[in-house]
Amino acid sequence: MSNSTTLGVGSRVRHPAYGEGVIIKLYKAAYDVMFMSQGMKSVGREFSGWDIIEAIEPDEVVSFNEAEEALIRILRTYNGIEETTQLGDKWIDGILILQPGEDGLANKEMPIDTFFHKIVMVRDRIRVMEQRINASKLTDEEKVNLQQYITRIYGSLTSFNALFRRKEDHFSGSKG
Repeated sequence: MSNSTTLGVGSRVRHPAYGEGVIIKLYKAAYDVMFMSQGMKSVGREFSGWDIIEAIEPDEVVSFNEAEEALIRILRTYNGIEETTQLGDKWIDGILILQPGEDGLANKEMPIDTFFHKIVMVRDRIRVMEQRINASKLTDEEKVNLQQYITRIYGSLTSFNALFRRKEDHFSGSKG
């Protein structure tokens, strides 16, 4: 990293001693970096011994909430942190009924929370696949092409958003 480069909150770095981390605060002469295995450390802005995994332009003003949300998003996305995704209250103790269109065949019933758990597992596995694509040695063009398929998969899964308690947990496809 050149001494003139300024990284913003949310930038991902790899330090030779502390491992991978995310910049969570900027100071005039240093960064506060949250490292996955070492916790929070201050690193001088002039330090050139780390690799920049993902640089984010610094904003003029970043609120604590914005920084916290960015850090949570990054940790979830890049480190496979398990999160608790909750089923919407109206679905608790509900039953999913699949009724065949052909007479004489039995319905298939399943607790909605079991079905919901399977949907969340699909989402988590897609996120891991996305991480592996981004970390792979594929060309940028190949990564973009695969990312387009992932975006379409997320778009196809938006039908299940009604099951989620929090809007932040919803699937979203391409926008506009």
